[in-house]
Amino acid sequence: MKIATYNVNGINGRLPVLLRWLAQTQPDVVCLQELKAPQDKFPLQAIYDAGYHAIWHGQKNWNGVAILSRYGEIQELRRGLPQDPDDTQSRYIEAFINGVIIGCLYLPNGNPAPGPKFDYKLLWLEQLTQHAAKLLTANVPVVLAGDYNVIPSEMDAYKPERWVKDALFRPESRDAFKNLVNQGWTDAIRKLYPKETIYTFWDYFRNAYSRDAGLRIDHFLLSPNLSDKLRAAGVDRDVRGWEKSSDHGPVWIEIAV
Repeated sequence: MKIATYNVNGINGRLPVLLRWLAQTQPDVVCLQELKAPQDKFPLQAIYDAGYHAIWHGQKNWNGVAILSRYGEIQELRRGLPQDPDDTQSRYIEAFINGVIIGCLYLPNGNPAPGPKFDYKLLWLEQLTQHAAKLLTANVPVVLAGDYNVIPSEMDAYKPERWVKDALFRPESRDAFKNLVNQGWTDAIRKLYPKETIYTFWDYFRNAYSRDAGLRIDHFLLSPNLSDKLRAAGVDRDVRGWEKSSDHGPVWIEIAV
């Protein structure tokens, strides 16, 4: 089962890129973030023509998450976190697909920090951690995938010293992410590539992509009963270099289910 996560940075504006990537790689399940489209503007027909069913949680201009599946109709479990601190922001959607619970998330950026946006980021992370703990008690395979907007360690950033005051790399963010992982989750990329330099995001400015000046902020967390079933993982880095592409690259895993 191949599962991918991709911050598309505007699904309608990047639709040709998304469809090209889907045709080339054909993942079984795809988690999308930053749709930047209201509920009624999701390009359902184009996604269906590409061979996928979809559920989505849209929002005008900002945020938005979706799950695509080649397995047919999707059993949606929830949209939004329990007790979401601001349920006007579309940042979480969850489904049961092929025996696996898939949680697709777009964590708040949190800048400028400190400040209200950073407080919201930490509160959202706390809510996610509480929900993740409940998911672990279900004894069902779970994947939490998406744009976490957290740089877990210095090896996950090009020149990390430049990010010390950024909400993505502040100690509070990294500690909160570590607290989540320590519930028993496996960071899929780091399980297979513990020491390699791997990025998932390259800014549009200062030729970041061509210089490989990136960040690893898109993550897969696997429940304990999936960790040993992880077979492969990677980043489709070349997609970031396509014309009119997102500033993120698609990230993917393969698990035996």
